[in-house]
Amino acid sequence: MRIIDLLKKEAIELNSSVSTKEEAVDKLISLHQKAGNLKDVNEYKKAILERENQGTTAIGEGIAVPHAKSESVKVPGLSAITLKKGIDYNAPDKKASDIIFMIAAPLDGNLHLEILSRLMVMLMEAEFCQKLRSAKNADEFLKIIDEKEKEKYPDEAENTQIKENKGYRILAVTACPTGIAHTYMAAEALEKAGERMGYPLKAETNGSGGAKNILTKKEIEECDGIIIAADKNVETARFNGKPVIKTSVSNGINKPEELIERIINKSVPIYKEENSGADFSDDETESAARKIYKHLMNGVSHMLPFVVGGGVLIALGFLIDTIAGNAAVGDTFGYTNPAASVVFWIGKAAFAFMLPILAGYIAQSVADRPGLLPGIVGGYLATTGATLSSPTGNDSAVSGFLGALFAGFVAGILVNILKKAFSWLPKSMDGIKPVFIFPLIGTLLIGVVMLAVNPVIGLLNTGLSNGLTNLGETSKILLSVVLAAMMATDMGGPFNKAAYVFGTAAIADGNTWIMAAVMIGGMIPPISIAISTMISKNKWTDEERKNGAVNYLMGLCFITEGAIPYAAADPLRVIPSCMVGSAVGGAITALFGCACPAPHGGIFVFAVVDNPLGYLLALVAGSIAGALMLTALKRNKINKKTS
Repeated sequence: MRIIDLLKKEAIELNSSVSTKEEAVDKLISLHQKAGNLKDVNEYKKAILERENQGTTAIGEGIAVPHAKSESVKVPGLSAITLKKGIDYNAPDKKASDIIFMIAAPLDGNLHLEILSRLMVMLMEAEFCQKLRSAKNADEFLKIIDEKEKEKYPDEAENTQIKENKGYRILAVTACPTGIAHTYMAAEALEKAGERMGYPLKAETNGSGGAKNILTKKEIEECDGIIIAADKNVETARFNGKPVIKTSVSNGINKPEELIERIINKSVPIYKEENSGADFSDDETESAARKIYKHLMNGVSHMLPFVVGGGVLIALGFLIDTIAGNAAVGDTFGYTNPAASVVFWIGKAAFAFMLPILAGYIAQSVADRPGLLPGIVGGYLATTGATLSSPTGNDSAVSGFLGALFAGFVAGILVNILKKAFSWLPKSMDGIKPVFIFPLIGTLLIGVVMLAVNPVIGLLNTGLSNGLTNLGETSKILLSVVLAAMMATDMGGPFNKAAYVFGTAAIADGNTWIMAAVMIGGMIPPISIAISTMISKNKWTDEERKNGAVNYLMGLCFITEGAIPYAAADPLRVIPSCMVGSAVGGAITALFGCACPAPHGGIFVFAVVDNPLGYLLALVAGSIAGALMLTALKRNKINKKTS
């Protein structure tokens, strides 16, 4: 959804004379009401103030973006004001804020994050902000935003039609496991490279909000080739008979010209639908380890909503029971109070799907759709502890996360074996094989396999869980330091994802203190960089300083990828500094006994963290430590102007 579609003329006031933060909030809310965006003004204001109490929404450089998700929002929208004289909005750089956007988002979905991301990309350009400040009326204000949005996101604006008339020579699909940052960075890098090289390119993004800028049948038929830059499974059957490159999302970001050259030089194999799944690889550099990683990430990306939703609801059940005075009731804590019980058990229901979904989508990535049912059933059997002697389940044989991983990969492999075993069937049977034969026999086979291996994997799973639970204080601190530092090692790469998956697996076994270290380790790098660009301006270019302010928001939203451009430009100084800052934050989370039941959300889930004040201290201390080290290591820029 475009920003220009969410901002109505009646929700804009230029050169406003408000003089305090409170007046600005009231003014922006009244503009939302005027535009018809709200059902309940008081409830929405309460949501805005609750968000402000968690931390400032000022970005710096004169910009603030207050926002809230609330059931009081009737339709998603934006309101905006510019001020004659800037006001104190508690900005990180201490500068007065004179351009303020307010986001009103409904409870369902992550619209507020998508809008925040777009605004950050646009507002990081000083020239654009100055034009907004100089706008004489709402029409001009909207025109400035419209033009910038067309420039930044041509696929969703009028430029789309212009490009379609010319015809796209190359198409792309980008996707990363979380669907927040790498997905869009790869799409932008490929489109810009295509523009520079004179080959019109359109990129479909498979982000957290679903597929956007979807490739049409006509575009696919007429293009010279397709680049799939993805770390999770995407729909590929539509590309049957076309030249296709299948590579990592990081290559889409870092090697766009090289990928486009391969299409231009016709050095790309033709994709055949029957070769989909584990046997398909167009990228000659794709190793077996990367294929396994891709299949795993496909399962993790589909599992995340169940972990996030279920984990937060379970934590809210505990919170409600605590407020009701039931913290010491024992085994029924979390669902003693009637209201807590409803929230708690809904969360448990969502959480129960986590491992079956993980296994199912790993199997789907390995063997395409026929692998989905066997994978889900195998993942479910891992949660019940079913064995050959006790098909109804055995607590000691519950294989948990390890069993679900095993079930996902084995189910996919079994289905691929079945595809080859039944390849002798006549062509007329092609329609029945993927919807009946493969799922039926595959489910039976994985069921028998899981009944046989559950006792063995169950012992491993129990030993690992007990070991983590019984770790001493020193060991917890050490593990927290290592995992937090891994999150800052490659900013979304294999080390980062390994730590992240370990954290989500630990949540399933109740060791939520691990995710606390993992999340804080991912939040600190962008914030450390932002602080450094603010306190040592002579060590950064003008462009780096302008973009630095945006990293405050990216860090608070747990988007580690905001640090990537800085790490790429100066890895020997930036990466070690970020690792040290994250390690400090991880150690403090362990020292203060912090625990986080949600695997994503950043500052938005601090309310459900055990010891939120200690967690906030860990974020602040780690960010400052990283910033100070980075500032000490950086050298002064001889020429601060960028070309």
